[in-house]
Amino acid sequence: QVQLVESGGGLVQPGGSLRLSCAASGSIFSRNMGWYRQAPGKERELVAAITRTGSTNYADSVKGRFTISRDNAENTVYLQMNSLKPEDTAVYYCNAYWIGDWDRRRYEDWGQGTQVTVSS
Repeated sequence: QVQLVESGGGLVQPGGSLRLSCAASGSIFSRNMGWYRQAPGKERELVAAITRTGSTNYADSVKGRFTISRDNAENTVYLQMNSLKPEDTAVYYCNAYWIGDWDRRRYEDWGQGTQVTVSS
């Protein structure tokens, strides 16, 4: 199974930018990949996804501000975050996903994530 390590988080001011990286221990060439986040007291939510062919989709809350991309040769997925807002504050995770039995989304094991804090 692919193991993933997120990095690039930190403290930024509202309106600032961050670029998150997700480094995989194995090939992601044939994998659908996504970025997720979890704020305190809330459930994990999808932020952005990119299929193995490069198709993308975004949560409405980040559309136009965030961009997901992938570098298959480097086995790395990125999340460029611009115009950050305080409500973007969360732990950000990346993961591979696929559709399993009963049309359920399946994931690899979750990593530690990287903290993003947007505050003045």
